[in-house]
This record gives sequence, structure tokens and C-alpha cells, in this order.
Amino acid sequence: MAELLPLITTVVAIIAVSVIGLIIGLLILGIDRKLAAHMQARVGPPIIQPFIDVRKLLLKENVVPENAISWLFSAAPVLGLASSLTILLYLPIGGVPAILGGSGDVILIMYLLTIPALAMVAGGFASGSPYATVGAQREMITMISYELPLATALIAIAWRLSQEGIAEPFTLAAITSTPIWSVVGPLGLIGCLLLLVVLILVTPGELSRVPFDTPEAETELAGGLLVEYSGRNLAMFYLAQGVKTVVMASLIVALFLPWSIAAALPSLGLGGMVLDALFYLVKLLAVIFIAVSLIRVAVARFRINQVVTIYWWYVGGIGVLALILLLIDATGGV
Repeated sequence: MAELLPLITTVVAIIAVSVIGLIIGLLILGIDRKLAAHMQARVGPPIIQPFIDVRKLLLKENVVPENAISWLFSAAPVLGLASSLTILLYLPIGGVPAILGGSGDVILIMYLLTIPALAMVAGGFASGSPYATVGAQREMITMISYELPLATALIAIAWRLSQEGIAEPFTLAAITSTPIWSVVGPLGLIGCLLLLVVLILVTPGELSRVPFDTPEAETELAGGLLVEYSGRNLAMFYLAQGVKTVVMASLIVALFLPWSIAAALPSLGLGGMVLDALFYLVKLLAVIFIAVSLIRVAVARFRINQVVTIYWWYVGGIGVLALILLLIDATGGV
């Protein structure tokens, strides 16, 4: 029994984090909709509307198009949700270390982030709808576009920490225990701020949110990738979007805002852990407000060619400039 205890503990922790991730994801979607509505001088739906929507979808009939590849069409939402929850297990949540964290988990997270998008692409192609096919093509193009700045930001931070002799710099545990701000000089500070901007701009693309929602584009493609989905399949994609929102915000928090109250005030004990969880939620909401709510209210949808240009030339250029500044900073140029 003693030998099984670590396994049982890990399984319970995985279930707990998954449930918490689903709840926080839906809650954040509701808060985002409420904030966007107020910024547009609207009342907006209640914050619990995403919970109501998911409940309604789970009760509705699950329709599979006659000309769809049924097994792939139905498997895509499951893969999308499962992969989003898996990424969450590699991220520190509310001051609690990652359950599955280990050597090189930053690289692993970067690759895992592509799976939910690939699941949506597979589901779009499998549906047999021309609208979904166009949406799937756009999703692939968008994914290829933001991968460069995303990889640049993650690798630049890990590389800079490695130059300071930090052990295993490609693990989130090392990154959160040694904040990047504490090891850089003036030029490195500017570089880190630019990398933060890069990840903020990558976030709406990763989440297919306005202005980078060209794969769905309701006014053009009637929902694009998801046009043929309904019932529990659509509910799983909706849940996956909520969890992935938590994932992207938690990644930014871990890389750039890793400070905790419990570490600063260890005498608080259990109270410090509770404050850490609340502090994490505050940081999460601040990131979502800037990276999702504010951007989608302030900017209209881009065309797919504009998405490629923005990510490859402008956001990618900012990432390369930040990398150069960190290189100069590491070599003692300033």
C-alpha cells in the first residue's frame, strides 16, 4: 500500500488540478465577456454564463454530419480538451509546484501548445464542411505564424538564465525560483519587457480570439472550424478554450510574475498559501484583461494575410530584438 501511495497522490492531484482548471477557465471566460461588455458600454451576460452554456450544450443532441469522418470528428474535441488539461499539469498553479514538472518542461509545453490547435484543424477537415475546411487552413497558417515569436520568447528567457549558471534553466521550477528580472541589467530589462509584449500578443493568436480569430470568423465563415459542431463535442471545445486561456495566462505569470506571498512571509503558514492562491488569481485576471479583453475590444479582426505579417515581421522582429538585447546584456556589453 505504501508503494502505491505516491501514485494515488499524483492521480488525486491530477484530478484536482483538472477540475480547478475547468472551473477557473469557465470563470475567466465569463469575466472576460463581462469586462468586454462594460468597455463597450453594454451590460453583458452574467459571469456564470459560460457554465450555463456548457450545461445546455451537454444536454443537447450531439450531431455528426453525414459526410464527416465520424471517428475523427468526435475524437478531435476529446484530444483538444485532454491536451489542454495536460499542459496545465506542467504549470505552477496558485503557488503550488507543477505536478508533472521536470527537466526541459519549457520545451515540452511549447510543443504541447500546438496539440489543441491541431485537434481543431483535424476536426475541421473531418467535418466535411467547406466553411470548416477554410477555417482549418487558416488555423494552420495562424499557428505557423505565432510559433516563431513564442519559441523566441521562451528560449530567450531560458538561455539568459543559463548564462547566469542557473541549473536546468529550461524547467519552470528554475525559472520561477529565479525571476528573470533579478539577473538582467538595463538592456536585459528592456529585452524582458519586449518579450512580455511578445507573449501578450501571441496569447490571442493561441486562443483564436479577436483580432486573430480568422479561423472561426463568424461573419465570414459562420463559425469556421466549429460550424458543424454541437452538443457535447462543442462543449468540450468550449471547455478546452477556457483551460487553454488559463494555460497561457499561467505561463506568462510563471515566466514574468513568479513572485509569491508565502515565500516572502513564510511565517504565515497556511494563510500564506491561501493568499498565494488569491494573488495568483489576481495576476491571472490582470494578464487576461490586457492580453485578451483589452485587445479584442480595441482592435478589429485582421485578415489572414495581416495575421502572418504581424506575427512574422512585427511580433517576430520584437522577439529577435529582445533576444539581441539579452545577448548583449549577458556578454557585459552594458
